[in-house]
Amino acid sequence: MGKNTKKKADSKKPAKKAEILPEDKYAVNSLSDLNTENLKNVILKNRYAQILIALTVIGFILRFYNIGFNSLWLDEASTHVFAQMSLSGIWDATASGEFNPPLFYYMEHFMLGAGDNEFILRFIPALLGALTVPVFYFLGREVSGKAGGAVTAALIAFSSFHIFYSQEARAYTPMLFFFSIALLSYLYAMRNGGTKWWALFGVFSAFAFWTHFYVFVAIGIIILHALIVKREEIMKNAAESLKPLIIALGLFIIMSLPLIVVTVGLFFKRTASGPTWGLSGINVMTQTVMMISGDMLTTAILLILALFGLYAVWRSDRNMFLLLILSLVLPFIVSMILSTKIPMSPRYMIYLLPFYFMTVSGCLLLVPKSIDMKKAAAVLIAVIFIINLPALAGYYTSYTKNDWRGFATGIEEATNEGDVIVVLPGYIKQPLNYYYSSTDDGTTEYSADSVKNLEEIAATTGNTTKFYIMTSDIMAVDPTGGAVDWLQQNTQFQGQYMGIYLFTSN
Repeated sequence: MGKNTKKKADSKKPAKKAEILPEDKYAVNSLSDLNTENLKNVILKNRYAQILIALTVIGFILRFYNIGFNSLWLDEASTHVFAQMSLSGIWDATASGEFNPPLFYYMEHFMLGAGDNEFILRFIPALLGALTVPVFYFLGREVSGKAGGAVTAALIAFSSFHIFYSQEARAYTPMLFFFSIALLSYLYAMRNGGTKWWALFGVFSAFAFWTHFYVFVAIGIIILHALIVKREEIMKNAAESLKPLIIALGLFIIMSLPLIVVTVGLFFKRTASGPTWGLSGINVMTQTVMMISGDMLTTAILLILALFGLYAVWRSDRNMFLLLILSLVLPFIVSMILSTKIPMSPRYMIYLLPFYFMTVSGCLLLVPKSIDMKKAAAVLIAVIFIINLPALAGYYTSYTKNDWRGFATGIEEATNEGDVIVVLPGYIKQPLNYYYSSTDDGTTEYSADSVKNLEEIAATTGNTTKFYIMTSDIMAVDPTGGAVDWLQQNTQFQGQYMGIYLFTSN
């Protein structure tokens, strides 16, 4: 009797309170948390905050280190040409056929006020690339908690693919930065509701679209996901359920309307003839996965982790699983179809990175609760660093772009006053002339895209010594190979400097 009474009394004892971890006690969850005392405790006591700060600092170092090592290549030199235009001139160039939106060129236009060199031109991509690291933390946290956020941040911080384009004066990492914020806003909107998050989704989607056209595919997939997830609510009360989405779309359309009109015209212009370069068919998928992952070993490891991650997310959150599946599959289907009409490159699909890395971090959902998640995340971060190390070591120690800076120096030494420079195709004047001045060197420069151009130049310049500078881009404007055949028959091949070929007149 006494024992039974004792047992009953014990059963009524209050349950032991769960330990409040520093990561939960010291955090920034609202504007009120942005005070000196709380921020100090977050930095000193919140281990995930410390990991995020460390990864962000590493992200800055990896994206700014040796940023001027590679000379500008063709596309970057093209950025420089557009950035030198007036603001109205940049828009006119887009409206008349430039296949990139103007926002990044506007940014670069103002950056040129601070100077004109590789560092200045690559500063914005590097800055926004580094700032993408903390955004990825919050994206990963939506899938697999704070530990998943840390792993997702590590994946982007050490990504050789992302670092490469963070050190390139093109719009890819700025587009990803804006799109990642749009995606995060969407996830918050779906989880918490609130018009402000839908509005932010619309606004940052517009910024991303003004930075690169192809992000339109990813934005469309997110809207499709919202309609699927909200289908039951829409069936019951369409007006109320669609209101926040309509607000987001309305903001996007209002901000992007001039560009949307231009995009339609550019699409038909671009698809009027088949592509002369780029990936096609199944190669769009295989090469993109390989490039955004790294080398073969890194690709294999990340894909295996992604498969486990997909399984774990499917078990825990079907709506998130649907978003990841749609966002990782549909872009490849669309791209493979479009590859028959327009050039396709893995860099256009840089917006796959958040979905891919969120999927990889989802594997942490399979870690038993008995294991410290901070330790599990730390192990996975160490693995991510190790598998990316070979690619990073190679990237920082060898040229990854044509060295037009070094080539220009060589041409200056080889030419004499009165010589003729012929570039094939004509638009490679852009990277060449960033480093080389025919006026200062006393030479005359011509452009050639075909046999006809070459014959006209030969007839005009007579016996003058001619230097023919060619890259493989000639096949994009002269796919028949006629210009290459003409050079082989009428000039002497002097050598190859990376992807730059030099010929001289007989």
